[in-house]
Amino acid sequence: MKKNRESEDNLFEALTLIEKEKGIPASFMLEQITKAIVTACKNSYGGNDDVAVKYNKTTGQLEAYLNKTVVEEVNDINREITLSSARNISPTAALGDKVAIRLNPKSFGRIAVMTARNMIRQGIRDGEKEQALSEYQSKLQDIVTATVEQVDPNTGNATLKLGKAIAILPKSDQVAGEVLKVGEPIKVYVLNVKSGDRGPRAIISRTHPDFVKKLFEEQVPEIFDGTVEVKSVSREAGSRTKIAVFSKDSDVDAVGACIGPKGTRVGNIVSQLNGEKIDIIEYNEDPVEFIKKALSPADVLKVTLAASGDKSCKATVPDSQLSLAIGNKGQNVRLAAKLTGWKIDIRPESGFFGEEEEEEETPAAETAEDTIEEAPADETASEDTAAEDTEQTEEPVEEEDSQEASEITEETDDESEEEAVEDTDEETDE
Repeated sequence: MKKNRESEDNLFEALTLIEKEKGIPASFMLEQITKAIVTACKNSYGGNDDVAVKYNKTTGQLEAYLNKTVVEEVNDINREITLSSARNISPTAALGDKVAIRLNPKSFGRIAVMTARNMIRQGIRDGEKEQALSEYQSKLQDIVTATVEQVDPNTGNATLKLGKAIAILPKSDQVAGEVLKVGEPIKVYVLNVKSGDRGPRAIISRTHPDFVKKLFEEQVPEIFDGTVEVKSVSREAGSRTKIAVFSKDSDVDAVGACIGPKGTRVGNIVSQLNGEKIDIIEYNEDPVEFIKKALSPADVLKVTLAASGDKSCKATVPDSQLSLAIGNKGQNVRLAAKLTGWKIDIRPESGFFGEEEEEEETPAAETAEDTIEEAPADETASEDTAAEDTEQTEEPVEEEDSQEASEITEETDDESEEEAVEDTDEETDE
């Protein structure tokens, strides 16, 4: 009896140790052990699973009882018991009653014991999955500090330990240029949690725009308490980020709050992002003003929204700042477009070559069309005009005829002079 008590004590010591190490509650493990005992009984007693498992707090033991029906003549020894045998267990037992017979786990067959053992191991694995899922979900869409466990030299993927759970940070979700070292702490953003056959899996990232947003929530109390709101974020990880902020309190400068005294707040964030540049922009409900600020550090002279109503516009900048507005490989205008949600076409103040000529031709064509459409409005006027045009057309014809006549006269005179000269010559010869 003392030996059995020690084994029970050891059992609960083991459950307590599992709870401390893996975070699996002892009550959960007791439930898994109960299921394993029921399955073992079913395999050992001809499919009879009418089993009751109880934890005796007084003795600290786990007790299992198999229920059998009291009958006059036993046909199934695994499910039935005679009245005389039943009264040895319960003196008040009667025919048709069920009597609980205490079981000795050692009486289970080898296969039943192996099955129970596998079920307990599976229970531990399930408990670990549930614990990991619970831990992941508590950090969903939030920043957590993890420890680098391992870095794959071939793929660059890093294995991180998040509390008691493990997660993989792919190379594509790491900031370009950063080098992760085993054992160092690192902040990551838990983007999503997925459940699979191998258990829950956390999707983590250091390149997602919301990672920067959460960093600002940590550093700026005004964002954390809701006084300043982050409207949108556009990011190219490792290079540049634009963040638009808005203050609900007119007395609070949203941009100044994010920068902090002497730039300490934004400086801390930049250091955590390995020197990534951050543009903090004040949000404006007027799209023209918002687009102008989004294109900073370039100065924008004018923003013309598309007449078609789609979210596209033309931004005019000084010639000297065209490259600044566009940015390196188009980065500045690309981030501004993502930040505002508008398609932005950058134009220099002087315009592109040939652009002004096209714009001048378009109004001329429109004017001509308007003249043609308005002409038939007054039929009398149109007839008079036509008559005048006819007269004007005929006059030049008369002039042409007179000119032709004069030319013929001149030719005739010339011929007469030639003939007169010839006659004079003949007379002289004579």
